[in-house]
Amino acid sequence: MVLFDLPVRTPAQRKAYTVFHKRLVKGGFSMWQFSVYVRHCASEENGSVHIRRVENLLPKAGKVSILTITEKQMTAIRTYWGVTRYESPESPAQLELF
Repeated sequence: MVLFDLPVRTPAQRKAYTVFHKRLVKGGFSMWQFSVYVRHCASEENGSVHIRRVENLLPKAGKVSILTITEKQMTAIRTYWGVTRYESPESPAQLELF
């Protein structure tokens, strides 16, 4: 799990953020939440490889944390999705052909 908080005030910082984000995704990570990306690794050795890859991607500024959890710990995570009610869209006008 990679958690990060990168500055995006200047164009150079935004570019560094974009490059970091795109390389995470290209490396097989998927977004868990904003600035939290996860990747399943089949073994501890495989996880070490991906940790080194992320370390090589680190931008000059900002905070990046890497958290390793076991599959058992991952399956014990309780995730809740908030319930959002959306207004139903208006019915379209009836179309008559004649």
